[in-house]
Amino acid sequence: MTAGRNSGKPEPVAVPAAPLAERVIAWQRRHGRHALPWQQTRDPYRVWLSEIMLQQTQVSTVLGYYQRFLERFPDVAALAAAPADDVLALWAGLGYYSRARNLHRCAQAVVAEHGGEFPRSAQLLATLPGIGRSTAAAIAAFCFDERVAILDGNVKRVLTRALGFGDDLAQARHEKVLWARAEALLPAPDGMVAYTQGLMDLGATLCSQRAPRCTACPLTDDCVAKREGRPEDYPVKTRKLKRGQRAIMLLWLTQGDQVWLVRRPATGIWAGLWSLPEFDSSDDLWQALSGWPGTSEVLPGFTHVLTHLDLLLQPVQHRMPTSAQREAALKERWPDGRWVERRELAAFGLPAPVTRLLGRSDQLFAAQELVDQTEPL
Repeated sequence: MTAGRNSGKPEPVAVPAAPLAERVIAWQRRHGRHALPWQQTRDPYRVWLSEIMLQQTQVSTVLGYYQRFLERFPDVAALAAAPADDVLALWAGLGYYSRARNLHRCAQAVVAEHGGEFPRSAQLLATLPGIGRSTAAAIAAFCFDERVAILDGNVKRVLTRALGFGDDLAQARHEKVLWARAEALLPAPDGMVAYTQGLMDLGATLCSQRAPRCTACPLTDDCVAKREGRPEDYPVKTRKLKRGQRAIMLLWLTQGDQVWLVRRPATGIWAGLWSLPEFDSSDDLWQALSGWPGTSEVLPGFTHVLTHLDLLLQPVQHRMPTSAQREAALKERWPDGRWVERRELAAFGLPAPVTRLLGRSDQLFAAQELVDQTEPL
């Protein structure tokens, strides 16, 4: 059963603005999350970094990346001055790699156009690369106490359930209405930090997509979705990603302790990262290896799951003798390729499945362990 205004049911009664905000604030101050590292600062650089990393990524995954980024790039000037390869290398495995490229571009824009200081309003923040309306609002609310609404995935779920907002958010006009409803619920400026964090915390801890813990929620008494007994029906968004499947042959070419890596294209999956040479078919791969000195071994294939695509990866390892002179032939086929010592692989941004395949950790993963969890672009 899908929630909607055309279901024949009477229009849901909206939760009064003041009680909702007050309940969220009181709950957050008593039960919300307070120990996350980006909560201990009003520095917009650190808040911005956390907001970008947390898009489509769980807190438990972000924690380690966040700390490593700050150690390497302690401020926006350091990030702006870093080579793009260094940024991608630290981001490798976190997914949605366009975030890393926009992160770098945004840092450069802050330095070049704003003197190294982040704008203090959501409206101006949203003009920077990779910062959308909700992210801009979060930075402005957390760092500058601006009275502005956020509407990320967690908050959409909380508000559509509490308000009984059953219009299809796949349509821009309906999302615009929800933005207006969210703005109408805002508390006074002195409550913005707790309110904004509280909505995020509710969506992340209690108001989950499946099996929400309604009895522990501060909004349960007035929540329309709870009263209807169908919180899983919210939010409504009919547009679905069409999943696909693609088979790729990976050439793991080694010479002594070196691995041949190639730069991926600037667009598409894993754009700009370093990876192994790819082939669309085994015939293409074996034809490319024809006449090459050394020995080849077909390794167990594995599946890597993206948000919209299953990659069926089949690696073939070819070990070349150290005496073989094939640099010119390699460069002719892959102009952006290079030999990389295994001990230097950590300095290169590699896709997660390639990282695991090459055994950057202590030992090579067994084939069954290479079936990855969902990994975004």
